[in-house]
Amino acid sequence: MKAVFCEKLGSPEALVLREVVSPVPGPGEVKVALRARGVSFVDVLMIAGQYQVKRELPFIPGGEAAGVVLETGPGVERVKPGDRVLVPGGFAEETVVAAQRVTSLPDSVSFETAAAFRSSYCTAYYALQRGRLLAGEVLLVHGAAGGVGLAAVDMGKLLGATVIATASTAEKLAVCQQLGADHVINYTQGFRDQAEAIGFTIGGLARLDPAREKRNFAILMGWLAAGRITPYVSHRLPLARAAEALQLIRERKVIGKAVLV
Repeated sequence: MKAVFCEKLGSPEALVLREVVSPVPGPGEVKVALRARGVSFVDVLMIAGQYQVKRELPFIPGGEAAGVVLETGPGVERVKPGDRVLVPGGFAEETVVAAQRVTSLPDSVSFETAAAFRSSYCTAYYALQRGRLLAGEVLLVHGAAGGVGLAAVDMGKLLGATVIATASTAEKLAVCQQLGADHVINYTQGFRDQAEAIGFTIGGLARLDPAREKRNFAILMGWLAAGRITPYVSHRLPLARAAEALQLIRERKVIGKAVLV
């Protein structure tokens, strides 16, 4: 199978596409053929060695993907070959993960949508919970055209808020309106950010409060299956062009998410 590797820290151009042996699932594991892989700014930071969590070289970048179960190891009963699933997979054609980390994917959700969903929406939903957003309140999302920003716009409307979105171009603002923003502001024309942000690493909630993370994810999967939230994908590229996808993020050309298909 083919996989993209980060063999030295630096820019996306340093990534290499390798042919490697197809992985074999062990007891309690599931092998998945990946059909779509989410690409985010976290991946840009990770390959540069600038993210809070450091990975040992060499590694396959990426952390969210969707595909079809190919094979299961001994002791796996909750999924079977042919099932559509969401997994923590990277920039590769196949992956093997523990069965408990596999989420069944409803037929109503495409592979691309699923791959663009988890990190952005889980992060944004927890942020809205931390902010104690209530129906009827006003939500300002600054830099709203990114993956987490658009997720906040999308869910802010779902939760009944009046949403103000800021972004740097007319194209980005139009997408914010498409996802429900009531008012939009081009922040290059005088808007100043004076808000203090409280940040977490991706997956931080799962470590700090796993029960809450599990509840939140179940709620989000229900909304996703029902079509009540709509992850936005602006760029779709083949796996071999992973470096280009990351460069597009660095150049702030991606709106919402980029996906490798």
